[in-house]
Amino acid sequence: MRWLEFSIETTHESSEVITDFLSSLGADGVQVQDAEEIKEVLMAPDSLTYADDDFMDNLDPVVKIKAYFAQFDEGIRRNAEISLTNAELYDDAPKTYVSLNELEQVLRNKLLEIGEFLDVGKGYLGYSEVHEEDWADGWKQYYDTTRLTDRLIINPSWIEYDSKPGEIVISLDPGSAFGTGTHETTALCAEFLDEILEPEHSLLDLGTGSGILAIIAAKIGCSHVEAIDIDQMAVDVARANATQNNVEIICHSGELADAEYKQYDVIVANIIADVINSLAEDFPRYMKQGSMLITSGIISAKADIVRGSLAAAGLNLIQEKDQNDWHAMLWQL
Repeated sequence: MRWLEFSIETTHESSEVITDFLSSLGADGVQVQDAEEIKEVLMAPDSLTYADDDFMDNLDPVVKIKAYFAQFDEGIRRNAEISLTNAELYDDAPKTYVSLNELEQVLRNKLLEIGEFLDVGKGYLGYSEVHEEDWADGWKQYYDTTRLTDRLIINPSWIEYDSKPGEIVISLDPGSAFGTGTHETTALCAEFLDEILEPEHSLLDLGTGSGILAIIAAKIGCSHVEAIDIDQMAVDVARANATQNNVEIICHSGELADAEYKQYDVIVANIIADVINSLAEDFPRYMKQGSMLITSGIISAKADIVRGSLAAAGLNLIQEKDQNDWHAMLWQL
């Protein structure tokens, strides 16, 4: 099957109207890159996502929209009768086939109509052809087998990997939750886990994301592994990844206060500095004498604050690792 990718550059105020129109027109997929939406996610009070000032300042204010339509021998398939103010349910709308020129004209006309009351920016820029195999598998070229430590290996499911004696292989595909092992914060946590975990340990992975750190703990052989995240989607991904790796992990949504155990041998919190600071006094309540806490997701600018808050809570800093302005710390009660 052939696909056509239509490109539009517009403004934040017009993007939702244009995106909704493209969906109602029968687009098989719509991709939106909007700096304002990214900022809204980052600035949300309950967000655990962090971005530094340079990232925020360099966000492109232009909204970029790409819409994908399937191209058949009969023409390009689109919904038949669609107007901006009166559209049928998109999936139920009758289909028709139109030529490329006809579809482009419909799109241009609609942008002119929207432009009468909203700033649409540059508008329609043109189209390009995308082959189905490129769309389906092209992204895979950016992922490869990753060695976190001498024995911890992250391997995408579509790659054949012959493990060597002593290696622990985690099968993990890129997904919608944070943590594929390539980010510095995840890799630093994995290094600590590889160094300190023992089979008899109980572990709590707070802010589990993809579940990668909990899976590592289970693969090493920890007796009890629990993974918590405030995002239910992350919990679902972590469960699926645990199943893919044939390990048993207790995954559920919630916060530190929702942990099932009252004392863990190891807690790993790969979140952000502000959240770690807010939980500093709570961590010791879920630890016993000699328990370990791994904290990560800490940028250099906030490392001193984390050191101070956790030391004030009675924890001792045992070791610290850093990579590309990110810090991970190993603490003991």
